[in-house]
Amino acid sequence: MSSAHAALERPEEFDDPVFAERYRAMSARDARFDGQFITGVHSTGIYCRPSCPAVSPKPSNVTFYLTAAAAHEAGLRACKRCLPDAVPGSPEWNMRDDLAARAMRLIADGTVEREGVPGLAHRLGYTPRHLGRVLVAELGAGPLALARAHRAQTARLLLAGTDLSITDVAFAAGFTSVRQFNETMADIYRTTPGDIRSAAARRSGTKRAPGGHHDATGDATGDATLSLRLPARAPFDGAALLGFLTARSIAGAELGGDGTYARAIALPHGPATVRLTLGGTASAPHVLCDTTLSDVADLAPLVARIRRLLDLDADAQAIDDALAADPALAASVAAAPGRRVPGAVDADEILFRALIGQQVSVPAARTALTRLTEALGEPIALGGFTRLFPTAAAIAEHGREVLRGPAKRVDAIVATAEALATGDLVIDVGESREELEARLVARPGIGPWTAGYVAMRVLGSPDILLTSDLAIRQGAAKLGLPSEARALAAHGASWAPWRSYAGMHLWRAASA
Repeated sequence: MSSAHAALERPEEFDDPVFAERYRAMSARDARFDGQFITGVHSTGIYCRPSCPAVSPKPSNVTFYLTAAAAHEAGLRACKRCLPDAVPGSPEWNMRDDLAARAMRLIADGTVEREGVPGLAHRLGYTPRHLGRVLVAELGAGPLALARAHRAQTARLLLAGTDLSITDVAFAAGFTSVRQFNETMADIYRTTPGDIRSAAARRSGTKRAPGGHHDATGDATGDATLSLRLPARAPFDGAALLGFLTARSIAGAELGGDGTYARAIALPHGPATVRLTLGGTASAPHVLCDTTLSDVADLAPLVARIRRLLDLDADAQAIDDALAADPALAASVAAAPGRRVPGAVDADEILFRALIGQQVSVPAARTALTRLTEALGEPIALGGFTRLFPTAAAIAEHGREVLRGPAKRVDAIVATAEALATGDLVIDVGESREELEARLVARPGIGPWTAGYVAMRVLGSPDILLTSDLAIRQGAAKLGLPSEARALAAHGASWAPWRSYAGMHLWRAASA
C-alpha cells in the first residue's frame, strides 16, 4: 500500500486534523472538494484540484491553500491536466462573514479593477495596509495578488469558451495591457494564451461560440454576445431555482419558462442580458449562460453575479447530509437534493422587491413590480428586453406617482430609495450580515423579515431562518414541525449553519 493510501488508514499520522481531512479527500480524488481548497505539490511545482487523477503526492510534498493566488505566491503553477480553476468556487466566502470573506466577494465582483485596492479597502472600512495584512494572514495573498488570480481565471474562461481575439480577452479580463496579460498567463499557467485556447478546443472537440468584436482598448464597437458554461457543485436542483426566479419575473425585464430564465441586468459599464439554461449531468451539472454585453469588460462581474444568483458554489452534499439528519426534513431532501438559495444580481433591487412584496402574494408583488418597472425603468433594446429594473434615484424621484398602498408603506419605500440614491444607505456583497441587518431594521418600515431576506439573497448568508414568514410556517406544519415562530426557531437551531437551505425546503412544502 502506498504511503498516500496508508494515510487514509492512519490519519493519526498527521498532527493537523484539517490537513488530514484534506489529504484524505485528495487521495480519494473526491470531486466534491474541488474549488474548496487547492493542493500545492512542491516536488512538481504545480497546484491541482483535489480530484486530479495524477498519482497522489507524499504528504511531505503537499501544502493546501484556500486560494489560487496563495499558490501563485508560493511559486506554483496551475496543473494543465486537471485545470484547478475550471471548477465551482469556494463556499467559504458565503459561510464566513469576516473581513477576508467580504473582500473575496468584492474582488470577485471586479472591485479592484474598477476602484483599485484603495477603493476596495474603503468599501470594507479599513486602510489598504490593514486589509493587506489580514488577507495575507488569512488567505496567503494580498488584494493585488487575489485580483490578479481572478483576472487570470476570467481570461482562461474566455480563451476556452469564446472566439474573442487575444487582445479583447486581455482587456475583458481586466488587464491594463496585452503585455501584462501575456506575462501573467505565462507565470500562472506556464503557457501562452494561444496554447490555452488550442488545448481547450482539443478537449472539447467542438467549435466555440462567436464572441463579438471590441477594439484594443476594450471599449465596445458593438454588443458582445458570448456563450459560457458555468460549473455547479453537485447535487444541483437547478430546475427549482429557475422556477423560483421565473415565478417572480417582471415583464419587460425578466422572462422564464421551459427550464430557462433570462433577464436584463445593469452592470458597471452598461446593460447586459443573460439567458440561463441547465446542462451537464447529475454528477457534473452546469449552467449554460448566453449573454449579450454592452461592454465585454463587464464579463467578470457578470459571471460573479450569476454564480451568486444561482448559488452555484454551495457545498450541496454537506448541506443535504446535515439537513437529512432531521427526520422531518429527510424526505424533502431526498426528493429535492441540491436545493439552492436564490441570490441577487442587484442588491438595491432585492431590497425593493422585499419592501414591495412583504405581506402580499407573489402574483400581487409581481404585478406591482412590473408596473413600477414599466414606469420608471431605463428603456433598453437588448436581447428582446425593454426595461432595466428602476434605479433608487428614479424611485426616489417618481415613486409616489407609481406606488400604491398605505401611505406609510409608500413613505418607507421612497425614503429608502432616497437613502440609497444619496449613499446614506449602502447595500453590497462587502457588507457583514450583522451590520447590514442592523442598518436596515433601524429604518422606518423595515423589519426583521425584510432585513433577513435581503441578507440571505444579497450576501448569500446560509444560516437565516425567516420564522415570521407565513409560507415557511405553513410548510413547517405540513412537515410535522412547529408552526409557531418561536418554537420553529428553537427546533431550527439544530439546522445551523444551513438554516437558509432548510427554509427553502419549508417553502417547497408549503407550495406543494
